[in-house]
Amino acid sequence: MQGGATYSIWRVLFVMSFMCAWYYCMGDQGTATFYNHYVPSACYGNDTSKFLPGNMIAAASDPLWGNGGACGRQYRVSCAGPANGVPMPCKGGSVVVRIVDHCPGCGGTLDLSQEAFAAIANPVAGIIKINYQQ
Repeated sequence: MQGGATYSIWRVLFVMSFMCAWYYCMGDQGTATFYNHYVPSACYGNDTSKFLPGNMIAAASDPLWGNGGACGRQYRVSCAGPANGVPMPCKGGSVVVRIVDHCPGCGGTLDLSQEAFAAIANPVAGIIKINYQQ
């Protein structure tokens, strides 16, 4: 009987570790919109030297902003699906963006630069579901 109990414990631990690994890979979930007026930014004013190449930048919504603590953080963002009925907006892949601005009252978790949004989704969608990870 003890051998069966040991097997069950290992099985439970295996399943739990798999679930934790899956969650870690997926990261957090939210929504993204996009914008195209990048300066002045709340983090860097008119200094665009802190932007990632290709304007791979984003503005943080209130929950991520942390009273400016989000400035400079980088997130890997991928499209997870439609958020407003536009079918199949995702292009696949992911982008890394740096937080350079605040988007108070934003409709999404992240407000991506137009370039970052277009790299992972069709801009016609306007808003998408995302997975993101710092």
